[in-house]
Amino acid sequence: MADPSSYRPKPGQIPDSPGVYRFRDEHQRVIYVGKAKSLRPRLSSYFQDLSNLHPRTRTMVTTAASVDWTVVSTEVEALQLEYTWIKEFDPRFNVKYRDDKSYPYLAVTMNEEFPRAQVMRGAKRKGVRYFGPYGHAWAIRETVDLLLRVFPVRTCSAGVFKRSAQIGRPCLLGYIGKCSAPCVGRVSAEEHRELAEEFCDFMAGRTSAHLRRLEKEMQLAAEDMEYERAARLRDDIQALRRAMEKNAVVFGDATDADVVALAEDELEAAVQIFHVRGGRIRGQRGWVTDKVEAIGTGELVEHALQQLYGEERGEAIPREVLVPALPEPAGPLTEWLSGLRGARVDLRVPRRGDKRDLMDTVRRNAEQTLTLHKTKRASDLTTRSRALEEIAEALDLDSVPLRIECFDVSHLQGEDVVASMVVFEDGLPRKSEYRRFQIRSFEGQDDVRAMNEVVGRRFRRYLREKQRTGEWVEPEPPAAPDAAQDTGSDAAQDTAPGTEAVDGGPREPDGRPKRFAYPPQLLVVDGGRPQVAAARAALDELGIDDVAVCGLAKRLEEVWLPDDPDPVVLPRTSEGLYLLQRVRDEAHRFALRYQRGKRVKALRSGPLDAVPGLGETRKQALVKHFGSVKRLRAATVEELCEVPGIGRKTAETVAAALAGAAAPAPAVNTATGEIIEDD
Repeated sequence: MADPSSYRPKPGQIPDSPGVYRFRDEHQRVIYVGKAKSLRPRLSSYFQDLSNLHPRTRTMVTTAASVDWTVVSTEVEALQLEYTWIKEFDPRFNVKYRDDKSYPYLAVTMNEEFPRAQVMRGAKRKGVRYFGPYGHAWAIRETVDLLLRVFPVRTCSAGVFKRSAQIGRPCLLGYIGKCSAPCVGRVSAEEHRELAEEFCDFMAGRTSAHLRRLEKEMQLAAEDMEYERAARLRDDIQALRRAMEKNAVVFGDATDADVVALAEDELEAAVQIFHVRGGRIRGQRGWVTDKVEAIGTGELVEHALQQLYGEERGEAIPREVLVPALPEPAGPLTEWLSGLRGARVDLRVPRRGDKRDLMDTVRRNAEQTLTLHKTKRASDLTTRSRALEEIAEALDLDSVPLRIECFDVSHLQGEDVVASMVVFEDGLPRKSEYRRFQIRSFEGQDDVRAMNEVVGRRFRRYLREKQRTGEWVEPEPPAAPDAAQDTGSDAAQDTAPGTEAVDGGPREPDGRPKRFAYPPQLLVVDGGRPQVAAARAALDELGIDDVAVCGLAKRLEEVWLPDDPDPVVLPRTSEGLYLLQRVRDEAHRFALRYQRGKRVKALRSGPLDAVPGLGETRKQALVKHFGSVKRLRAATVEELCEVPGIGRKTAETVAAALAGAAAPAPAVNTATGEIIEDD
């Protein structure tokens, strides 16, 4: 591990101008490439106190052994050079994109004397017109088969074309009218190129002109009593309309746009792009990316557009690119895209209307892609077995942990403290065993104490179950009077129908408590060494020594054990680490959902209900901004106006309603008659 101060540039050595920089390791391999509108403050930010850096940034600067930079004139040049260097060096700490598959395109080889329509994959070639990408190659072939009736361009390979020219006979497509047979001279090279250009115009969305021309020719043929030709033109029009129906219409006008949406978590992000040409969805593609560095949505959008358009030129880049968030600043990226297109490109976030609806559709596709990516490995029995074996080996367990329980604590600035317990058996979630806890024994942001209480509560229930089934257990310490309340699975309410909450836990209809009788082989907590120590202390107090404990810390994904001063670092590609991450993320999701549900429930029954004209969206925005109704009540009109969607008139109405709401009755000491002050 290198000391960043050993290779830090001297004061004044870094220029105060736009540029691109590279961090290299001890073997001179480039491990990170970045750009900046001013190199001096950007590079200086990497050499501050390590404790102030993001953990992944800290890992990068301690892995590096040197840094160099190149000065450029503008931010656009910096963007171009950054893209070039990322492609050239493939740095390990930059965002990594990988296509989820190889997408086929419909390509027309306009660079040949007799252009050919065909399916193409891989890198794009100069002089070839591309349409797509398509989800499947058969979709291209169906479209081409319909269009060849009207635009009989060549589709045969070079070998077939040459052989037909030698023997003087066309192939089968030439005999059935789906090829103009330029190989035997039925049409000239100029006439065939004109057919290919009309084919490309139709695929590019300029369909109305062709349909009007064919309809006019059909009417003239009917007037001249050329009924066979009129019938053929009628069939051609129907074929074109069937081809058009295969592309969904999303915009009433002939809009050309690419719609980009993201679904992300702390480690990965899924990128989905819909290509809209002439108001119709012409293609779709997607990526999954590893978030190797700390990066926001705007920066992910910037890297996605670099990946999408880095090798494109001209009309391949649309007039409009719709994104979920703009990078900061957005000007250089817009200028770079406009330079690639040779005309203005608008980069913006849709707020309403059809474009916003399409953005939501693309986002749902991205969410589905990310979910499928995460569960693909979990659905494989061999992979799950390997993950459990890797965990057992890394944590030095006696056997593979067939049952894993994970605990997470969630709160909002110390209020509404809740916790969750999720269960994975054989590497798969068992949602019927999930539990959620409401912490009532203390206030404040004490995650360690909350973790100790929740783990103790869960295993006291376990010991009671053993005692109820006739197994001897040591007497347990008395539970706190305001212990955590546990509830059921993801779909359960605080107290399920037909149950009775007794001593903090729901009971079955016959009066027996719900079972906690199955102990885990491995207990995972969301956190580092303090949370692990709290969980281990809770087990030690109850005399439980046959349950292994570990903690998974966010960001660096380090695995902490109770008695080890240093964490266990699993390889990033380890299936064991991936399973632990899934367990931890599921516990976090379950706790956060419960915590948010409690806030919404409190909001619906709170004083904001009395404010006229205030809907659920703005209620949630107010509570999210201030954190609680108590802070909201103390806010001024000016502070209320800072909330998005709240104008001054609405803010004054809210302030008046909260000021006029009845205050709760003060608590009174019955012995002395004094009022007890509320902290």
